[in-house]
Amino acid sequence: MTNVITYLAAEGGGLPLEKGNSALLPAPYDIVWSLIPLFVVLFIFGKLVLPKFQEVLAEREDRIKGGIQRAEAAQAEAKAALEKYNAQLAEARAEAAQIREEAREKGKQIIAEMQAEAVENSNRIIAAGEKQLEAQRQQVVSELRQEMGQNSINLAERLIGEQLSDNVKRSGTIDKFLSELDTVAPAGK
Repeated sequence: MTNVITYLAAEGGGLPLEKGNSALLPAPYDIVWSLIPLFVVLFIFGKLVLPKFQEVLAEREDRIKGGIQRAEAAQAEAKAALEKYNAQLAEARAEAAQIREEAREKGKQIIAEMQAEAVENSNRIIAAGEKQLEAQRQQVVSELRQEMGQNSINLAERLIGEQLSDNVKRSGTIDKFLSELDTVAPAGK
């Protein structure tokens, strides 16, 4: 490497940085040759890359704005759906309460109808029982009258010692005894 420096020094008359070039301010030819590729790169960047970059940014911005708008629309739609759902829920609850109240009223009405029907059936059964009891009482009274009439005739025949053969006499005696019995029975009640 010392040979290269010696060769350059002999040919040019000095070392490359001997003339006092500043490290902060390059030589004018370096500035020109540095600016030309910079302008070429800036021109190519400005014509090809920057428009695509701006297009991508604009597209992203539109997507973001559209996404925000869609999100706001979806949020408004969800809020409307929630309000509609809450309204339907409140309506369903009110309807359920009304149905329960109607069911209670209908239950009370059915209970009242059943009680009335039970009272009616009870009264009917009691009336039928009373009629049947009255009929049985009449039958028993009739049978007792017959037996008493027959017993009184038998007793009278024994007492008198003779037998009454005539049905008319017998019938008249029974009727007389029974009429006396009828007058005695109501006073006993």
